[in-house]
Amino acid sequence: MTDTTRRSLFKVLAAATAPAEKPQKNRPVGRHLAFGADPSKQVVISWQQLEKVNGPYVRIATDKSNFGPPISAELRTLKSEIKWQEGDHSFPPHGPDPMYQHYLHVKLDDLTPNTTYFYVVGHQDYEQTDVATFRTAPTTNTGFTFTAFGDQGYGYNARKLNSLAKDQNPAFHLALGNLSYAIHGGTKNAEGGHPDTDKYDAARWNSLFAQNEPLAANTPWMITLGNREMEEWYSPNGYGGAKARFTMPDNAWSGSTGIYAWRYQNVGLISLDGNDICNRNAANLDYTKGKQLTWLNRQLADFRGDPKIDFIVVYLHHSTYSTGEGGAESIAQQKWAPVFDKYQVDLVLSAHNRVYERTDPIKAGKPATKGTTYITAGGGGQALDKFYKDVPTMRCFKKNSDKSTDTKVTWSRMRYRGYGITVVDVAAKTMKIRALDEDGGLIDEITLQR
Repeated sequence: MTDTTRRSLFKVLAAATAPAEKPQKNRPVGRHLAFGADPSKQVVISWQQLEKVNGPYVRIATDKSNFGPPISAELRTLKSEIKWQEGDHSFPPHGPDPMYQHYLHVKLDDLTPNTTYFYVVGHQDYEQTDVATFRTAPTTNTGFTFTAFGDQGYGYNARKLNSLAKDQNPAFHLALGNLSYAIHGGTKNAEGGHPDTDKYDAARWNSLFAQNEPLAANTPWMITLGNREMEEWYSPNGYGGAKARFTMPDNAWSGSTGIYAWRYQNVGLISLDGNDICNRNAANLDYTKGKQLTWLNRQLADFRGDPKIDFIVVYLHHSTYSTGEGGAESIAQQKWAPVFDKYQVDLVLSAHNRVYERTDPIKAGKPATKGTTYITAGGGGQALDKFYKDVPTMRCFKKNSDKSTDTKVTWSRMRYRGYGITVVDVAAKTMKIRALDEDGGLIDEITLQR
């Protein structure tokens, strides 16, 4: 046998005995749900693929042994250049430059109310076997619970709060802005909306979705936009990234992002974009040119005129009233609070200040027997803030400045510096609000009545 023959035979034997190469699975990751404007019929299933795939789809069923045919998904891709990112480490935070993130979305518009659905996601080379569920809203008032917190980021405290929220069996969760902390710093007042100075790491979104999947894959996750969602690498107003990753109702007007209204049983809910009224970080200040305020008036009038709605809840990132060191928004007090008063908004949920605070009912800027209760629920996982002063003092920043107007207040009823979630239990004519610390201990409780 010649040497050439031996080498050829060796190659054949090696190929025959080597383990078969496994096909690339490219598993779906980071599943997250959202409701449409009518949560009794509309749900959006979203997820991420770390590589581009062909034929992405969802299959749903009311009996998990009998899934329906594939429903094609919409692909939205973000392209992120390493040169304008600063990661968590000294070495490049990603693989090849540029980095691509692929997000898939399926809108389901004709579901049966008050029904549990099973679903799987996949693509032409892989179908996920991990079955998740969601439940559409009832059309009658049966009572329900929802949870809320903002300034989550990712890490130990954020994961612990996710677990605590899941324990409440919420119908949905409100994520109050500054979600991933992909924008994780920068020069003074440059935490969002300043791509020349913001420090950014797009991979933090991957970490957020992976962390949140145990809750968000089964519980609709309704988001509102914070200053750290102003990622101007993707679009002029910074919201191209959010539009790729999430599908909210966005029904305020054609092209609105993070501004929408929806109803769950006897509660009307409104998401506002606080960047529109933020002085300190003014990158998107007044970008709607009054359109958001006009829509807010009209939407609140519709809700308050609906006899089926008992409570109105507004949620946004920036605080209208707060004594945290991150400040309160004077423009919201001047333009939005009078509208809340006019239409008797029951509860306003916000974050931005990474603490918990509840006000007395406020009307015309002062404590009142009947007014709007404002809750700051910003202890969602990121490093905590301090309260501005020991004596409750509200600071309102001047435009693009650290300078502020400071006012001592009497409406601050409960202040807590720690991690936690806000839990809202809704029944007919009553809304019980509980604040829980990260171990589930009760911090605060109040019941609103209609």
